[in-house]
Amino acid sequence: MRKENFRNIAIISHVDHGKTTLVDGMLKQSGTFRENQVIPDRVMDSMDLERERGITIMAKNTAVQYDDVKINIVDTPGHADFGGEVERSLNLVDGALLLVDASEGPLPQTRFVVKKALKKNLPIILVINKIDRNDARIEAVLNEVYDLFIDLEAPEEQIELPVLYTNAKAGIAHLEIGDGSTDLRPLFEMILSKIPGPVAADDLLTQFLVTNLDYDPYVGQIAIGRLNNGVIEMNNTYSLCGEDTITPGVKFSACYTFEGLDKKKIQKLEAGDIIAVSGVDNVKIGDTISSGDTPLPLPRIKVDEPTVSMIFLVNNSPFAGKEGKYITSRHLKERLQNEIRGNVSLQVKQTELANAFEVCGRGELQMAVLIETMRRDGYEFMVSKPQVITRSDNGKVTEPMERVYVDIPEGDVGIVTEKLSKKKGKMIDMKNYGHGRFTMEFTIPSRGLIGFRSQFLTDTKGTGVMNTLFDGYADWFGPIPQRLRGALVADRPGKVTTYASLAMVDRGELLVGVGTDVYAGMIIGERNRTEDLVVNITREKKLTNMRSSTAEATVTLRPPNILSLDQSISFIAEDELIEVTPGSIRLRKMELDAGKRAAVRKKEKMVS
Repeated sequence: MRKENFRNIAIISHVDHGKTTLVDGMLKQSGTFRENQVIPDRVMDSMDLERERGITIMAKNTAVQYDDVKINIVDTPGHADFGGEVERSLNLVDGALLLVDASEGPLPQTRFVVKKALKKNLPIILVINKIDRNDARIEAVLNEVYDLFIDLEAPEEQIELPVLYTNAKAGIAHLEIGDGSTDLRPLFEMILSKIPGPVAADDLLTQFLVTNLDYDPYVGQIAIGRLNNGVIEMNNTYSLCGEDTITPGVKFSACYTFEGLDKKKIQKLEAGDIIAVSGVDNVKIGDTISSGDTPLPLPRIKVDEPTVSMIFLVNNSPFAGKEGKYITSRHLKERLQNEIRGNVSLQVKQTELANAFEVCGRGELQMAVLIETMRRDGYEFMVSKPQVITRSDNGKVTEPMERVYVDIPEGDVGIVTEKLSKKKGKMIDMKNYGHGRFTMEFTIPSRGLIGFRSQFLTDTKGTGVMNTLFDGYADWFGPIPQRLRGALVADRPGKVTTYASLAMVDRGELLVGVGTDVYAGMIIGERNRTEDLVVNITREKKLTNMRSSTAEATVTLRPPNILSLDQSISFIAEDELIEVTPGSIRLRKMELDAGKRAAVRKKEKMVS
C-alpha cells in the first residue's frame, strides 16, 4: 500500500553545489518560519565545524508541508570522506534530488552518490543549480549528466529523468529557462508528481530501522529512522533487534515526528514517516525496533569498508595534562566508542598497547573532523600519521586506489603531473576547455595522496581544485616518497627566543612563534634538507658591557608558518605524532630522546 500523504527525499550532490541553500529556500517558502523570523544562511548546517568549513558533515533531516503532503527532506554531505552518511541516509527515502552546478557539472562525488542511488533503484530528479553564474553552461552540463548515467549503466527509465533549473540562493525553480517562475513551486510540484509515496501499511507488524542517533540532555538517547511498517504508540511494549540479540519489553519515554527543524511530540506514529523515539538504552545504528510478541528485524545497514587508519594515543609528552579535561585511556576509549555508535563508517580497534587505539575511516578529512571535535570537547591525546588499510587477495597484498580529478591553470600542468607521477599516479584523461584551464584525471594509490593536498595548493598558488573518489583495490605499488624535507627538532625545554630563531633563517622554516613553550623532541620547524636537525631554539643572547654600533639594529624575523590540524596531518612523517589539546596543536617525535633516535637510525643503516 502506497501512502500518498508522505514524500521522503534525499538531496545529494558533490560538495558545494548548493544542497543546504536549496533546503533553506524550501523551508522558507513552505511557511515553516514566521515572516519576521531571523534565519541564518545554511540553517541545516548546525555544527560549528560545518559553518567554519562551509560543508555539510552530518546528514540531517527536516520536514515541510505542501498541499497536505508532508515532505521529509534529508540533507546529505557532499564530500567523499563522509560517504557513510549518504549510504545510510538513502535507506530513509523513496527518491532523490540530484543537484549539479551549472558551471562545474557532475564531479567525482556526483558519481558516487548517483551510483548509490541507482543501486537502490531510487527515482531521481535532476536539479541544475546556480543557473545565474556568468560561466554557466547548462546544455553541456545536462549532456554530461546523461553521459554519467549511461556510464553507470542506469536503466532507460532512470536516464530519462525529469530536469529542473534553479537559483537556490534566490529561491527560484524553472521547468524551462525563462518561463517566468518566481519561486520554488515547480520543485514542490515535481516532487509530488515524480517521487512516489512510501510503500507501508499501518496494520502490518511494526518495523522501525534506526539510521541515526541524537542525544538530548533531558530525555537521553534518541533513535531516528523510518517506520517501514506498522504503528508505534506510547505505553506499548516493543522489541529491540540488535546484531546478535533481541531485547523484549522496550518502552519509549517519548515519540516524535519532524516538523520543520523541530521534533514534535505525539502519541502515535504512522508507517511511512521519518520518526524519532527516546528511552531506548544501548540502541545502535542498524538495529530494528519491532513488535513485542513476534519481532521481525530488517536487514542491517551496510556501508563501504574504511580505507585509512590512524593510531589515537594517550598524551605522554612533558606538557600532558596541562590543558585537557579528559586525558586518560578510559576517557579516550569511551569517547571513541560513543563516536562509532553514531558513525557507521568508522571502526575502532584495540591495539597491543593499552593506551593506544586504531581508528579506521574513509579519509584524512573525516579523521580531521573527528580529532577537531574531540579537541573542542576537552580531550587531550596524540595521533599518528594516516596509513592505508591493505588487503590480502590470493596471497597478494592489495591497496586502495583513488581516482583524482584536478582543475588547474595551464601553466601548472607540468608540475602537477610530475608530482603525481612520482607518487605512482597514472594520467588517464586530459581536457582543455580553451579558457586557460585544464582538467586532468589520474589513478593513484591512496597513500600517494596523504599529505599531497597542501603541496598541490602551493604548486598551483591556491588556484587549483582537486577532487578524489575511491576506485577499488590494486596490487601494492611499492615504496612511495613522502615528505622530502627533514624537521627541526628542539633539544631542550624552554621558550623560543628571537635570538635563536634568527639563527634558523638559513636552516629552514619555523612552525612555532617566539615565546612558545617547547620541550625536547618537539618539532619546531621544517628543515631545508632531507635529514632532521636537532637545534637549541631556546638559546639567549649573551649579555656584555661592551657596546657595538650595530647592536641596536632592528632585525626583521620572518613570521612562522603555524600549521592547522589538516596541514599537521599532512606534514608529519611516520616517526612523528601530533599532540592535540584544547589549546594547542604540537608536532613531536615518537621518541623524544635524540640519542635513542640516532641509535635507531644507525641500526637501520647497518641493516640496509
